[in-house]
Amino acid sequence: MLQCHQPGSEKRLQDPSVYKDPLIKANQEAVRVEAGQIDDFIRRYGWNMESTETGIRYMITKSGSGAMTESGRRVELDYSLTLLNGDTVYTSAMDGPLVFQVGKGQVITGLEEAILLLRVGDKAKIIVPSHLAFGLIGDQDKIHHKASLVYDVELVRMY
Repeated sequence: MLQCHQPGSEKRLQDPSVYKDPLIKANQEAVRVEAGQIDDFIRRYGWNMESTETGIRYMITKSGSGAMTESGRRVELDYSLTLLNGDTVYTSAMDGPLVFQVGKGQVITGLEEAILLLRVGDKAKIIVPSHLAFGLIGDQDKIHHKASLVYDVELVRMY
């Protein structure tokens, strides 16, 4: 049965400005809460970490003597990836070294940003907040939604 269009029956789209500001505030609050959780985690372990403007925390645990990482170059990392609750989710011992080209979006944004702070031979501890990792959905495997990630990495080589 065909239905005729009735005047006034069309759906009206909601003005985006109505929900934009509340969503921005909700996201800012979520980032603030997660930053507090990361800070508490760091305090529990007594780590002296530096922080980037985007919220990545890092500390060099062993200084290397090689070149600083450069965008566009391939790097090889030995790593262990855990969640704030201590669960180990991925390691190079299980999965092989992580090899990627810096600046090409082949890994999460937070890891790519942090690697640019290292030189070949450095060992570092890196904490990546969820908005620079796998975000609201996780990795659909071992990393749950809104998970902060703790990397222990060694920048083995750059080529």
